[in-house]
Amino acid sequence: MALTDEAIEKVKAMITSGALQAGDRLPREADLAAELGLSRSSLREAVRALSLVNILDVRQGDGTYVTSLDPQLLLEVLSFMVDFHRDGTVLEFLRVRRILEPAATAMAAERITEAESARLRALLDRLGPDPDVDALVASDLEFHRLIAACSQNTVLCSLLETLSGPTTRARVWRGLTQAGTKERTLAEHRAILDALAAHEPEVARSWATVHIAGVEQWLASVL
Repeated sequence: MALTDEAIEKVKAMITSGALQAGDRLPREADLAAELGLSRSSLREAVRALSLVNILDVRQGDGTYVTSLDPQLLLEVLSFMVDFHRDGTVLEFLRVRRILEPAATAMAAERITEAESARLRALLDRLGPDPDVDALVASDLEFHRLIAACSQNTVLCSLLETLSGPTTRARVWRGLTQAGTKERTLAEHRAILDALAAHEPEVARSWATVHIAGVEQWLASVL
């Protein structure tokens, strides 16, 4: 194991064991290096690497702290990598989304409040029966983001938020080229919302699967 990798593992072990917790300030570099049996240069490289993935926060003139370790913060790095993927892998992102989003929708159906249902309904009502493609896609993104939030699972929310980026262009493309896309999307959104408002998890899961599978099947046919 390279010295820097060893240093990363030792700092990570301090965090996972609870010796260092979210928000804690790391000991002075010399003290921490001695405690872990590392050279100061190896520790410095480890701190730099862990700061790049949002585990540590290096504050100039103040010290180094463990971040909040919030899932959304940690998944920002995944989002950054996802942005580099092109059309060939969008289908793979959609397939992952088809696994995760119906589960989030089913969870949301168990937990959604009347106020949250009303907010979703207002979002669809504002869109109207014949939106342009950009408005439809923007509404679609917000609709699914709000549903994921209703699942009350922050990790799942963050993962779905990360996956939404690479599929946005495919949704716009479908809206511009496939006949009946707008009508189908609006109808499926209404069906998902009705199942959510009725607190029917399996119906909500089924409609979410149908909804996402439609985009996936279309993209598979045109790639």
